[in-house]
Amino acid sequence: MRRAVVTGIGVLCAIGRNLAEFRDSLRLGRDGASPLHNPEPGGAAWNMRFTTAAQVRDYNAIDHFDPKAADMLDRFAQFAVIAGREAIRNSGIEWTPELRESTAIVTGSCIGGQSTEDKGFVEVYRRGRPRPHPMTIPKTMANAGASALAMEFGITGPSFTVATACASSNHAIGLAANMVRTGMCDVALAGGSEATFSEGVLLAWEAMRVVSPTICRPFSKERNGMMLGEGAAMLVIESLEHARARGAQPLAEIAGVGMSSDAHHVTQPSAEGAARAISRALADARLAPEAIGYVNAHGTGTTVNDATETWAIHLAFGGHAERLAVSSTKSMHGHTLGAAGAIESAAAILALREQFIPPTIHYGEADPECDLDYVPNESRAWNGEYAISNSFAFGGLNAVLALRRLA
Repeated sequence: MRRAVVTGIGVLCAIGRNLAEFRDSLRLGRDGASPLHNPEPGGAAWNMRFTTAAQVRDYNAIDHFDPKAADMLDRFAQFAVIAGREAIRNSGIEWTPELRESTAIVTGSCIGGQSTEDKGFVEVYRRGRPRPHPMTIPKTMANAGASALAMEFGITGPSFTVATACASSNHAIGLAANMVRTGMCDVALAGGSEATFSEGVLLAWEAMRVVSPTICRPFSKERNGMMLGEGAAMLVIESLEHARARGAQPLAEIAGVGMSSDAHHVTQPSAEGAARAISRALADARLAPEAIGYVNAHGTGTTVNDATETWAIHLAFGGHAERLAVSSTKSMHGHTLGAAGAIESAAAILALREQFIPPTIHYGEADPECDLDYVPNESRAWNGEYAISNSFAFGGLNAVLALRRLA
């Protein structure tokens, strides 16, 4: 089986408009939270129980797309294309007709273009318009980002979208890596994107009472919920042989992929199910638990999730758990739902490449139920070879990536 390596990364989120900004923010522990605002020009202010979010502020689609193209794409799909452009550029790939045919696109999104759908419903039901925007359906579809990327780069290989709630983009990256490893394709562009900030979507999250009314504090005793975010990250994944043949410098290897289903509860996580995905990723990578030095945690900041994930890490790593560095970068860039796995895998790769561990910011009092080393508030120098990135979703769907630093 071939080895799958990452040769390019693109990121757009609340703490970075590109990979370099994202890296610097992770190192500095920069907070992406800001007052919740309606991104629609001239849009009405929202009255929500929560007042902060990790939004991509001052984003203007016309800075990245011509007006006609911008009107054809929901914000989440625009984010996917912007991150994809950076990933392709950083990878140094030069397209040929043959390479376009042997390249796959696999994206993840939890809600797709529901901001467009929400806006259309407002036009019809609140304002009495006879019909919504004529492109509502193609803008809403979850695969709009994948399709836009295919057209942007002329990629004609397999292209599809995974929708597994907050594990979507880790599933997408894992599937893409396995497609490269098994020879189904030579190159894959994989990741996820999300743009959640429309009134109807926010009201639905508010109704669940899982969003913090104050600030996101993963693993802290005083934690009281997550912080919603938006953004995208895309990875260029190719076989090690293909990368070497074109003189590319791999950033990291996707050494193992682990997936599982809790078969337990639609919203309540299972430590056993999460641990099973971690153990499968390690087994796929042929790694002993002791090889891992850093865990980029799912770490949402909710009471149940953080305690359950802590126990899952104990189950999967045994006595080595207490020697792991664990952090939640969601404390900085928010919970980006279907894009979370991609953004956080990018963070884990940067941790390996740049030899630092991003912190869990806003960490306060220790919780006896969360008894690991969460790298509180400040990044930490590190010299490690292996890390994992956890994504655990509503519906009990789990995806974990084992990542290896390459010299």
